[in-house]
Amino acid sequence: MKLSVDPERCYGSGDCAYRAPSVFTVVDGFGAVIPGREDAGDDPKVREAVEGCPSQAITVTEERRAPTG
Repeated sequence: MKLSVDPERCYGSGDCAYRAPSVFTVVDGFGAVIPGREDAGDDPKVREAVEGCPSQAITVTEERRAPTG
């Protein structure tokens, strides 16, 4: 699961950083995913942050992997 914050939608409530501080931070007044933590979408605190984002700026997407074999 890949996380991203849409800077066009985020209005800087900081809710994500409050709910999941090991994954989100605030940069220049807006929510952002901490570099290297983009794959933390399965964390329950992250799910809570996604669902609680007042601007719905956080996106969780599944990564498609190339078939092996």
